[in-house]
Amino acid sequence: MNTPNTYKLSFLALSTLLIVCFFINISLGSVSIPNSDILETLLGTTQNVSWRYIIIDYRLPKAFTAIIVGSGLGISGLMMQTLFRNPLAGPFVLGITSGASLGVALVTMGASLFGGVMAAVFISKWSIVIAATLGSFLVLLAVLIVSTKVRDTMAILIIGLMFASISAAVVNVLSYFSSAEELQQYIFWGFGSLGNLSWNELLVLFTLYTFGIMFSIVSIKALNTLLLGENYAKSLGLNIKQSRLTIIIATSLLAGTITAFTGPIAFIGLAIPHMTRQVFNTSNHKILLPAVLIIGAIVMLICDSIAQLPNSDFTLPINAITSLVGAPVVIWLLIRKRKMIF
Repeated sequence: MNTPNTYKLSFLALSTLLIVCFFINISLGSVSIPNSDILETLLGTTQNVSWRYIIIDYRLPKAFTAIIVGSGLGISGLMMQTLFRNPLAGPFVLGITSGASLGVALVTMGASLFGGVMAAVFISKWSIVIAATLGSFLVLLAVLIVSTKVRDTMAILIIGLMFASISAAVVNVLSYFSSAEELQQYIFWGFGSLGNLSWNELLVLFTLYTFGIMFSIVSIKALNTLLLGENYAKSLGLNIKQSRLTIIIATSLLAGTITAFTGPIAFIGLAIPHMTRQVFNTSNHKILLPAVLIIGAIVMLICDSIAQLPNSDFTLPINAITSLVGAPVVIWLLIRKRKMIF
């Protein structure tokens, strides 16, 4: 049986591992930089301008992005699995990613409808981010309206999946009529990427991520109560509609913002909560939420370190690595434990 001291030791070990993974991540890349020079760069004492640019302007933002993506998607998945009481639920069951994908598809594959000049204006870094954000927001708005009209939480899940199907259908139509170049650009966005953010863009992402984390912290008590079932939660005085709204907003802020800036990242939101439950052997969200935050960040840093193929000029799609590395680990954990803790 786990005790408070056991949890403290586990969190200490995970925090140490997170720091180690962070420094390993920024030390790996196509350019080999000695660890002593990396430390000098972080302290601001290096004289090598090239190495300073690589570490400060590329590797550090990418590592921080990996932490935000892993922790944010992990927490989103945890909240969705608890809200819907479904182990297969992830942060994208509300159709948020599909809305973002539709927004990006309209920009990358639909911009040519407005002519070459307008297409050049539309297809830019910020235009893709804004389009993905607007797409996520419109789907979120629709889901929020529906959530105030229906009593059954599972109905929201089904409606979210229907929105995802509609968005996917429109994307397929756009893909059919788009050129090879436009289709390629959309596919590359779908691979996901952690290394395209500047410090200013990372600041915007972190600000919205912080709001999402704050909403999720506020929802901890409601999440623990919902584990008992909605009827019992009502008998304990929980406002189901208000709690559901807060959880949906938190998930949308985290998953929607992350998708807008980095593209759709597979596996993390679905698997990290299960990995954390197996490691900590608890369903208490006061323990699970910070644990998911740390474990999600660690796994994402490891996946990114593998994806960038150290000492190679090639970088693999992060989506492929998250699935190839993570899925077998989750299967092994579930077989080893032989049951899900939920």
